[in-house]
Amino acid sequence: MRVAFGTDERTPVTDAVVAHLEAAGHAVMFSAAGAEWPEVGREVAVAVTSGAADRGVVCCWTGTGVSIAANKVRGARAALCTDAETARGARRWNDANVVALGLRLTSETVACEIVDAFLDEAADQSEAAVITRAEP
Repeated sequence: MRVAFGTDERTPVTDAVVAHLEAAGHAVMFSAAGAEWPEVGREVAVAVTSGAADRGVVCCWTGTGVSIAANKVRGARAALCTDAETARGARRWNDANVVALGLRLTSETVACEIVDAFLDEAADQSEAAVITRAEP
């Protein structure tokens, strides 16, 4: 899978996530690494919505800013996730295509669990789920 990854700050958590993704065989595209969080969120979301990447991972101190910035891109559905079950649900029920991680409280282990759940889960393709994803 092609994963766009962006962070406004390089930390042991971001390094662990990238290494984990690469070890799992994913092609990691770096978007806006080290840029300001609004640009990080936007660039990763554009990579995903344009088809250059299959999914996106964005990081900032709380995760909130990058998720807001990503969601401003038409077609992006970014979810701030703090655990694997939330990431799994964001994919299944909301067809999230970008996951946001907060660097302040997320450990390397939990971050990798979140990313795995996000990448492994399929979106619910039932009629009700598709209707909720319809664009205005």
